[in-house]
Amino acid sequence: MRVIVDDGVGLEVEVRGQGPALVLVHGFGGAKEDFSDHLDELAAGHRVITFDHRGHGESDAPEHADAYSLDRLATDVVAVADALGIDRFRLLGHSMGGMVARRLVLARPDRVEALVLMDTSPGPVPGMDPDIIELGAQLALDQGMDELKRVMDAFSPLGTPAYERLISEREGYQEFCDAKWAALSPVMWATLIREIRDQPDEFGALVTVGCPTLVLVGDQDEPFVAVSHAMAATVPDARIVVVPDAGHSPQFENGDDWLRALCEFLADVSTRADRST
Repeated sequence: MRVIVDDGVGLEVEVRGQGPALVLVHGFGGAKEDFSDHLDELAAGHRVITFDHRGHGESDAPEHADAYSLDRLATDVVAVADALGIDRFRLLGHSMGGMVARRLVLARPDRVEALVLMDTSPGPVPGMDPDIIELGAQLALDQGMDELKRVMDAFSPLGTPAYERLISEREGYQEFCDAKWAALSPVMWATLIREIRDQPDEFGALVTVGCPTLVLVGDQDEPFVAVSHAMAATVPDARIVVVPDAGHSPQFENGDDWLRALCEFLADVSTRADRST
């Protein structure tokens, strides 16, 4: 389905299953299909909502930078939920999607029943070189996404052993990644990568999160492992699961363990909800 949000941007949305609402928010450069391997299992007990961020996938890609920010993406999540008649929902955010989820739960705790922060950080990504980010943003705007991809492939920023194994062993996965890249807006890429770099650190604010929280991270996702442990120690009563043999996208790289951890958490959330009624 197509959801048109308040500034006229159309977002491509997929809804599957019945039950408590579970919104899965993909990361920077991703797509709603990043969760497709597991939708059948999740939809057995949830109404699962996935969508493409603006500037990604099949959603609209405004050509002006003012249309993109992490706060705008958080507003889009709420707009999708509102369009579907959903008041409260369980929310998973992956990477940049986790940054969006963090902003949403801090600004609108009334909307979030449970939170999953997956391979993400409470502020700028640890170890991110600001000058390299600026070069990438300028490259996207001046020479286009094909040239940016050529340069990024040489650096291989996701090049963990788990990712390399996935590329070599899963038929069609490289083509899937290439198709996601081809759909990205250069204006979106340049604007959001700069905001990811420059965003304030909200680590301290995590002590105010009042909903059940799971922190998920791949054991090979070096920039995010330590900060994931720190977030889990800061959010009241949060739990952490480090997914073995996985990098930045554990839902692909070790989908069985990732799904098991997520489903166990969601089952506990449902048990708590049943006890409170």
